[in-house]
Amino acid sequence: MSRPLYVPVLPTKPHAADASRRLWPDVRAAIRPLWNLPPLPGVPPERLGAVVGTYVGRVSAVSRHGAWIDAPFGEDAQTVALAEALAVYCELAWLRPVTGPERIGEQQAAVVETARRSLRGLGVRVRVPGEWDGRLGENVRGLLDRVGPEVPLDLLLDMGAVLDGRPDAGKEALRALDALMPLAVWRSAALLGGGFPRVTADMLEEGSCEASRAEWRMWHEVRATGRGYVPLLGYGDYGVQHPGALAQAPTSGRNGGPPWGALRYTTDSSYIVVKTLTRGPDRVAVNRAAARRITELPEFRGAGAGQAEEWLSDCAHGPLTTSEGVGGPTEWLRAGDLQHMTYVVRSLAGG
Repeated sequence: MSRPLYVPVLPTKPHAADASRRLWPDVRAAIRPLWNLPPLPGVPPERLGAVVGTYVGRVSAVSRHGAWIDAPFGEDAQTVALAEALAVYCELAWLRPVTGPERIGEQQAAVVETARRSLRGLGVRVRVPGEWDGRLGENVRGLLDRVGPEVPLDLLLDMGAVLDGRPDAGKEALRALDALMPLAVWRSAALLGGGFPRVTADMLEEGSCEASRAEWRMWHEVRATGRGYVPLLGYGDYGVQHPGALAQAPTSGRNGGPPWGALRYTTDSSYIVVKTLTRGPDRVAVNRAAARRITELPEFRGAGAGQAEEWLSDCAHGPLTTSEGVGGPTEWLRAGDLQHMTYVVRSLAGG
């Protein structure tokens, strides 16, 4: 796996796997996802292998250029069984295991052993959701001591949610990188952050809202320092979902979900979110109007920019007499991830 241009932090869910599968080949070749298993509360260790397979099977098939697989929300009692279940895919597929300084010792030991057997390396995910704490650097040093020099290492500096209310995120990222980069000869390093807001019904009372891409600003702030490690540093984000969405346990879907949803579109500096309806007599008209709202943006990149833009254009101009092509929550998230990942790769490749 070559040094990644872009590391999207994605859930192991159908919309994200399908979006990755539909990316144009040159875009997909530039991406190395960090896949995240959801919390699996109450699943006994003896059943975890089968349950994990339903999630990881779909993403391993779209990760032929390489990816990381993480289970950051596993319960302590599930640690060994999760590591064993994921080891199968790390040894036979294109996935790399992940650990971090805050993980319990059993998880670290199991994942390090998987990395040694798979010969593909180890992802070290360091979470900095607030201010950098120098003690975290010492914990990373201790983790690296137990890995040994024979395992290639990838640094995944995860700043978590990076919104407008966190203006010092760039400074904290620099403090972390200044401490972490000298600790190892990293094969690759990526700065991750989630700038997409947590969408609520109140936010969409006017039909749409706009949020700045604070994580994109953070990335450029770090690059502007000219630190020696900057040319080696890849970019990563959480796509078109708030980072907290990864921590949501799977649901049966029997409750039907809220009566509203959202279309998402990424511009150079903003996320555009437009309200849709999941049910009701006005669903088709409202949803086609939502798509038109995006296609009429000055920043809309045109139907030829990618499959997401083509879908949005078709939805916007479809007939009101049929719901065909209007989609639902899964299709809206898939289109959002498709356009976002394509645009990010194009932006990064352009400079």
